[in-house]
Amino acid sequence: MSTPGTKSGSNKASPAKPSLLFFHSASSGRCRRVEGFLAQVLQRRSNHDTFEVRRVDADANADLVERFKIETIPTLVVVADKRAQGWLPNPGGCRDIERFLAPWLR
Repeated sequence: MSTPGTKSGSNKASPAKPSLLFFHSASSGRCRRVEGFLAQVLQRRSNHDTFEVRRVDADANADLVERFKIETIPTLVVVADKRAQGWLPNPGGCRDIERFLAPWLR
């Protein structure tokens, strides 16, 4: 009998889905444009299930902004294997986002 948190040969855990954090500000038009670019990238290649997308209001979550070392809003951060693995500050458009997310996209 296996207990929670232990590994057994028949119960292999699949890797967790990476999180894509979108640090934004509700008052920023630039953030709204980048959110549209992000939606296009994830839908265009049927990658909308690749990430668990989480929107982080930078104004209301100063602790997370500091923790993830965010200097510019908007910024995208990929978190995989329980650590931040990439930052994309102020994406210029769909191509910037596609290049940034390429290692995780199918």
